[in-house]
Amino acid sequence: MSAPAPSELAFVPFVSVDNMMKLVHRIGIETMLSGIAYYVEEDFRRWELFDKTPRVASHSKEGVIELMPTSDGETYGFKYVNGHPKNTKEGLQTVTAFGLLADVYTGYPVLVTEMTVLTALRTAATSAVVAKYLAPKGAHTMAMIGNGAQSEFQALAMKEICGINTLRLYDVDPKATEKLMRNLEGRGLTLQACKSAEEAALGAQIITTCTADKQNATVLSDNMVGTGVHINAIGGDCPGKTELASGILTRSDVFVEYPPQTRIEGEIQQMPEDFPVTEIWKVITGQAEGRKDERQITLFDGVGFATEDFSALRYVRDQLKGTGLYHDLDMLADPDDPRDLFGMVMRAEPENGDAA
Repeated sequence: MSAPAPSELAFVPFVSVDNMMKLVHRIGIETMLSGIAYYVEEDFRRWELFDKTPRVASHSKEGVIELMPTSDGETYGFKYVNGHPKNTKEGLQTVTAFGLLADVYTGYPVLVTEMTVLTALRTAATSAVVAKYLAPKGAHTMAMIGNGAQSEFQALAMKEICGINTLRLYDVDPKATEKLMRNLEGRGLTLQACKSAEEAALGAQIITTCTADKQNATVLSDNMVGTGVHINAIGGDCPGKTELASGILTRSDVFVEYPPQTRIEGEIQQMPEDFPVTEIWKVITGQAEGRKDERQITLFDGVGFATEDFSALRYVRDQLKGTGLYHDLDMLADPDDPRDLFGMVMRAEPENGDAA
C-alpha cells in the first residue's frame, strides 16, 4: 500500500521571485515600501524583545555568504544572503537571498520566500525610516551615488516616506545612471545626471552612498560634505569594505543598527573601538536624540540587520492571505504516528518496487 497524500501540516507556503514580483504589482511598489517601513519601525520599537547577534559570515576573496537569524520569542526568522561584487561583470546579481519564518512554539516553518527582491525593498524602507528621524526638516534633494540594483528602491522609498522630489545621480558606470533614469521616468522625481560624486553632492540635503566594490574606497571625501546634511551610507557591509573618508565620521553624529555588527562591517570599522555611536532604535523610541540642529551632520552607518529582514518577512506573510501568490511546498514530514517516521518512509515504496 502506498503512503497517504501529505496532510496540510506538511505544506509550507513558498513565495517565488515570480510571485514576489506579482505581489509588488498587486500592492504597488510605493505602498509596499511604506508597508515594510511601518513593520521595520514597529520592530525597532520592540528591539529589546529580539534575539540579537552579528550575522554569521563566510568570507572568500570573491565575496561573502551570510546567515542572519533573529526571534521575538514567538516567531523565528533567518535570511541567507550573499554579496559578490564581481558577479555583475559575469551577468549575475551581486546579492541574492532567501528567507524563512518559523513558529517558535512548534519549530515548524510557516513561510519560505525569495529575498533578493525583498531585501532591496527592506533596505530602502529601512533607509527611509532612519531618514525620517535624522534628515534635515523639509529635505527635498538626495544625491544617489552608486546607481546599481538598489538605487531605484532607495529613491522611491525616500520619495514616498521622506518627501524627496529631486535626485542628483552619479555612478562610475554611466550606463547604470542611464538605467536608473529610464526606470524612474514618470515617477514624480526630477532626475539630474552628474559627472562626479562631488557634483552630485552639491545642494543635496541627503547623500546616499550605495556602491558594491569590496574594498576600502573613498566614495565621499571630507571636503564633499557640508554642514546640515544627512548621509545614508549603506554600501559598506563587510570587513574591508568602506565608502567614506574617516574625517567625515569624526565630524558626524553616527547612528547604527547593532554596534557589535557595525563595528566589524560598517564605516566605523575605520575608527577606534570606543568611537561613539547611537543605536537608531533608541532614537525611534525617544530614548536618544536624533537631529539636534540645522548644522549637524547625521550619518546612518547602515549594514543591514536581521530584525529588518524579520520585519519584511512578517509583512509578506501578512499580505499573502487570499492572493494565491505562493506555492505549497511539501516540506515537512508528517507521519500519522509522530514516532513512526521510518514506517512512513517504507510505506512510500513505489508499487511493484519500481523506483522509476
